[in-house]
Amino acid sequence: MTAAMVESAQGSEGRPWEYLLRTWQGLDVPEGWRAEIDEGQIVLVPPPHAHHSGIAATVQQRLYANLPGKLGIYQTLGVHIAPLDKLYVPDLVVMPTELIASADRETNDPMDASEALLIAEITSKGNAREDRTKKYRAYARAGVPMYLLIDRFDTRGAMTTLFTEPNEDGTYKRSDAAPFGKPLPLPEPFDVTLLTADFPV
Repeated sequence: MTAAMVESAQGSEGRPWEYLLRTWQGLDVPEGWRAEIDEGQIVLVPPPHAHHSGIAATVQQRLYANLPGKLGIYQTLGVHIAPLDKLYVPDLVVMPTELIASADRETNDPMDASEALLIAEITSKGNAREDRTKKYRAYARAGVPMYLLIDRFDTRGAMTTLFTEPNEDGTYKRSDAAPFGKPLPLPEPFDVTLLTADFPV
């Protein structure tokens, strides 16, 4: 990851979040890159490897198998972690379509992460630690019911883990893990099994 040159603490009359958000909204990010707000600064995330994109497409296709019509799956949606004033752009977000439809057309405000049903992150070499720690804690603090971590660089071997039952302390009470090659069931409203054998390594 590469940090953008944005002063974090002094701006917008002492309100760093509003300053960072307005700066984020005005960024002209190169195609394929993502801009996130973390630790009081704007961070630019480079385009992922083709295998990373292949996994995202495979998961998205599988999730759509039984997805209720009132839910949508989004790949470039900014989500605000309100308790921590962070803004992430996850690899996949499942959110009610009515919230997307009712978003303000004039602004590029991020969606509230607490409204997501599931957030998925797929690790890259450069961001695996953040996905395992900072984003894990942030999504739990936001109350995201399901965090799907697809970790191609886990020291135990490539692993897919579904975290559920978030705590306000930034942890999840439950985790179900499957090494690549083994199936991982996802509960309602998805009620599907991820076939991780289909994931490119």
